[in-house]
Amino acid sequence: MLMAEKGKVCVTGAGGYAASCLVKLLLSKGYVIHGTVRDPRDEKNAHLMKLEKAPESLKLFKADLLDYNSLCAAITGCIGVFHVASPVPSSTVQLIEPAVKGTLNVLKVCSEAKVKRVVVVSSSAAVFMNPNWPKDQVMDETCWSDKNYCRETKNWYCLSKTEAESEALDYAKRTGLDVVTVCPTFVFGPKLQSTVNASSLVLINLLKEGLESVPNRVRMCVDVRDLAEALLLTYEKPEAEGRYICTSHTIRTKDLVDKLRSLYPNYNYPNNFTEVEGGQRISSEKLQKLGWRYMPLEKTLSDSVKSYQEAGILDGN
Repeated sequence: MLMAEKGKVCVTGAGGYAASCLVKLLLSKGYVIHGTVRDPRDEKNAHLMKLEKAPESLKLFKADLLDYNSLCAAITGCIGVFHVASPVPSSTVQLIEPAVKGTLNVLKVCSEAKVKRVVVVSSSAAVFMNPNWPKDQVMDETCWSDKNYCRETKNWYCLSKTEAESEALDYAKRTGLDVVTVCPTFVFGPKLQSTVNASSLVLINLLKEGLESVPNRVRMCVDVRDLAEALLLTYEKPEAEGRYICTSHTIRTKDLVDKLRSLYPNYNYPNNFTEVEGGQRISSEKLQKLGWRYMPLEKTLSDSVKSYQEAGILDGN
């Protein structure tokens, strides 16, 4: 397919963990990309221009989600937008306004620029904080985190994701803008960026901290490369609509450590696991019906550790 047929798309927060992987995939598929970053000259974004096809097909724009005009410059001329940028998980109520206002700013610019489809990256955090959902029922896209429950439990990250996603879908209903949201669970996999993101840190801590005891909690996870494929799929498939949960594997921490130990026996793993109540089950059936497939967990773990080794994060172990 000719590059011109693919058209130009914008990826917000292009230097981040999931967004970098998406940029790499889009470049490989022949897209021309406008990527927004806080500072194009910052060393932490240098990996983007080293990607294959980046010199001719990727242009970085200095933009801030709360600065409408900077978003206009990046999005104008694009036929599709992937809104991946988001305030990082934090324990303060202050991240809610930038998450919601930033998302609405992106959508308003998209309306003005006549963008054909916007894919918004939300989170399973906007799905599973719901104490009223029946315990034995698998959570699907109809399940939303309860905003009041998030406030009562001071879970500001979940509240910010829930508010931003519900506002995005409400905006789409009001204006007719074609908006699809994707809600990934915990994202693992090899990293392209130089900085360490929050989800990678979970694996790194299990590998090197030699923790005495960790909770044996249930984790639902997805490979960052499979998430990028899900974002592309929901953008390209005309029939995609509404929200999509994106998750591949459900595993307890102890089983996760056992898998890591079988692949890499010489790291400093936790010694004990304290039992905690199992979490809710969550399903990607809707996304799989669209044609999405995912890789084995062993490949995700193996490639993750290799990328940490190459980056020198594991202290030469």
